[in-house]
Amino acid sequence: MSSCTTSTATSNIFSSGDYATKVQMVEAGTSFHEVPIPPPKPLLIAMPMPLPSQSQDGEFPLLVFSHGFLLYNSFYSQLLRHVASHGFIVVAPQLYTMAGPDTNEEIKSTAQVIDWLSEGLQNLLPQHVKANLNKVGLAGHSRGGKTSFALALSKEINTTLKLSALIGVDPVDGMDKGKQTPPPVLTYVPHSFDLDMPVMVIGSGLGEVKRNPLFPPCAPKGVNHVDFFKECKEPACYFVVKDYGHLDMLDDETKGIRGKLSHCLCKNGKSREPMRKFVGGIMVAFMKAYLGGDSSSLVAIENKSETLPVELETVEFHL
Repeated sequence: MSSCTTSTATSNIFSSGDYATKVQMVEAGTSFHEVPIPPPKPLLIAMPMPLPSQSQDGEFPLLVFSHGFLLYNSFYSQLLRHVASHGFIVVAPQLYTMAGPDTNEEIKSTAQVIDWLSEGLQNLLPQHVKANLNKVGLAGHSRGGKTSFALALSKEINTTLKLSALIGVDPVDGMDKGKQTPPPVLTYVPHSFDLDMPVMVIGSGLGEVKRNPLFPPCAPKGVNHVDFFKECKEPACYFVVKDYGHLDMLDDETKGIRGKLSHCLCKNGKSREPMRKFVGGIMVAFMKAYLGGDSSSLVAIENKSETLPVELETVEFHL
């Protein structure tokens, strides 16, 4: 198990928040004194750390975040730190190291991690950082976005904790319409998602653009954010970021072969930082509204009174 801490202070949702943050990596499997009830999957946990001037008994909502296809949870550490700095505990499981087309195991694994939270998470948090298990959101990027929608929609897999919000970050349901990875999520029936929670879908303007002729686009037409949002019911909101790509919310530096591939397989913007700040900030605004009872940031964005780090090509609120 390893961890590191940073400290920041500002209130703008697109900048780091008022809390110092700690990121902790936890292995799955065998228990030991620090982890008496180990998680079913390896985890990255990003958590807020109250400063001396703040309350020492903070209780924070939770967000479970699923990574994208062939990516590592550690590739999102900057994004998840951003969210944690605004007062949320983020739990990001490593769902697989290699994966085929079927996502059923990832859906089951995500549910197992959520079920583990009530018995195992608090053992990994500092004494003065408490998890509010009554306020749990679910989010995922790319294939992880599909996994999150699939779990939220599932009638066969029930989690012990109630989910209160759902976020899809450039979700993808396969290679093309008719070539969806099992189990398919999209039905192509407008407003057909039977969800009892608010939903936010974030899309990338360059996600459906090929980087080179040898590889398909990372978020192909027919199975991407456009189609996911069409099937959402109220309350739902939708943002498509112009001039940024499918992987532009990842860390600036992603190591290893997969980290290098994240820079060359998808069409990218000029820099990841603006997209990452927007995704982190809009996630914070959405969760503040639906997990924290404070909709001021989301309303400011809806009213276009909030300065954004990116240009949006689509903004829709169905509230």
